[in-house]
Amino acid sequence: MQKTIGFIGCGNMGQAMMVGILKSNLVLPEQVIVSDVNEERLSFVSKEYGVKTTTDNKKVAKVADILVLAIKPDIYEQIIKEIRDFVKDDVIIVIIAAGKDINGIEKSFGKKLKVVRTMPNTPSFVGEGMTSMCFNEKISKKEIDELINIFESFGKVEIVDEKLMAAATSVSGSSPAYVFMLIEAMADAAVLDGLARDKAYRMAAQAVLGAAKMVLDTKKHPGELKDMVCSPGGTTIEAIATLEKSGFRSAIISAMQSCTRKFIELSN
Repeated sequence: MQKTIGFIGCGNMGQAMMVGILKSNLVLPEQVIVSDVNEERLSFVSKEYGVKTTTDNKKVAKVADILVLAIKPDIYEQIIKEIRDFVKDDVIIVIIAAGKDINGIEKSFGKKLKVVRTMPNTPSFVGEGMTSMCFNEKISKKEIDELINIFESFGKVEIVDEKLMAAATSVSGSSPAYVFMLIEAMADAAVLDGLARDKAYRMAAQAVLGAAKMVLDTKKHPGELKDMVCSPGGTTIEAIATLEKSGFRSAIISAMQSCTRKFIELSN
C-alpha cells in the first residue's frame, strides 16, 4: 500500500493497531507516523518498530492519507480543533472512540471529510482483533476495501450499521475484559485445587482459545458444542448446573447491556 498512515495518540489501542499493521507487512515502518504527548512512549515505538514519531499532531495531520484518532473521547474536540486546518482534503479520518459518531466528527472538522467509525479491540496486538466498522458516503468502494484490508491485517472485520455500534462494542470491543476475568477465575479455581499458577493460566487460556476456534471453524451453535462436552451425570454438566444456579448467563447479558447503555450515554 502506497499510503501514509498517521496515528494521533499511541496508547494501548493505537499501539495494538500499529503493531498489527506492521506485522502484516501491509506498509513499511517509514509509512507510519505517530504523535503523542508521552515522549518516552514515542521513543519506545520508534526504537521497537522503526516508525516516525513526533510530539506535533499537526505534522501527522499534514502527511497522513489515513489518519487514526487513537485518543481518549474527552480530548477529541481539542485535537480536532488543533489539526482541522492541516489535514489533506482527501484524508480518511478513522475514529475508534466510544461515543464519537460520524456526524459529530464531520461537524467538528467543519467540512465534509471521509470518515470511518470503528471499534477494534486489544487482541489486535496478537493478530486476533475484532473490529466493527461503518462509513460515511464520501468513502468509495475501493477505499472501503482498502480499509477492511488494513483492519483485517490484525484480525477480523464486521461491517455494521452505525446505529448498532453500541451493541457491537459490547460484544467485541469491551468483551476481551470479560474473557480475561473468566480466564483469571478459572485459573484461581485450578490453583485452589492444587495446580501451579503458570500452568493454570496456560491451561485456562488455551481452553478459551480452543473453544472460540471451534465456534468459528465448525460454525455449530455454541449450545451444541457445549452439549458435546456434557456427558450424562458427568463432571461438566455438574459444573454447568452450578453456573446456571449462580446466574452465569444472565450476569453476562446484564453486563453487556450495561456496556451498551454506557456507550449510548457517551454518544449523547
